[in-house]
Amino acid sequence: MTDAGADMLDLGARSTAPGSPPISIGEEKERITRALSEMDGSGITVSVDTRYPEVLEACLRHDIHAANDIGGFTVPGYAAMVAGAGLPAILMAADKEPGDPLGLEMTVRALNEIVSRCRDAGVREYVLDPGIGLWTPARTVEMDWEICRNFSLFKEFDRPLLAAISRKTFLRATPDQGPDERLPATLGLTALLLRQGADMVRAHDVAETAEVIRVVTRMNEDRAL
Repeated sequence: MTDAGADMLDLGARSTAPGSPPISIGEEKERITRALSEMDGSGITVSVDTRYPEVLEACLRHDIHAANDIGGFTVPGYAAMVAGAGLPAILMAADKEPGDPLGLEMTVRALNEIVSRCRDAGVREYVLDPGIGLWTPARTVEMDWEICRNFSLFKEFDRPLLAAISRKTFLRATPDQGPDERLPATLGLTALLLRQGADMVRAHDVAETAEVIRVVTRMNEDRAL
């Protein structure tokens, strides 16, 4: 992945896809620390994807560079631990549960709350993730498209923005189109979100996404001439 152009690897020990089977915090901690032990000393920039302070505490004994919290600092103690470790954070829109804001207005409100949580905890470096995806049963495909169409609005927070759309359900052309068939749609929308202000892209297809970023960067440079 790093050879293909990835700047950071996001390492998580449990699937956060809706409907995934749960695992215990103990199992998550054992899985992720075993993987981190293999990566210590590699020089690779790593973010750890966990919602739980107990897991993050174990990760802090290893070479990590950021915390990725899809819960947006809703779990007590998490923000304080990030602040104490001096880590930057990647924070997804959440009210009580990951991805529970419904639509653009609620997403903006949830991100405002995250900004307040960061300020209160003393976390100064963080990336905002609007939380595109069918995270809860009440979420709809049209809500995801609404967030994407209005992605530039999130620049008002004056924080780096994450576009995390890779292979997601709302991109499918037909109900039976699987994740592996959504690469062209993923790359097309990635280019559009980069032009709307996305600063970071979470990708499964690293080499292809790196090429999109290269082309959009060149287009932006030409536009400024």
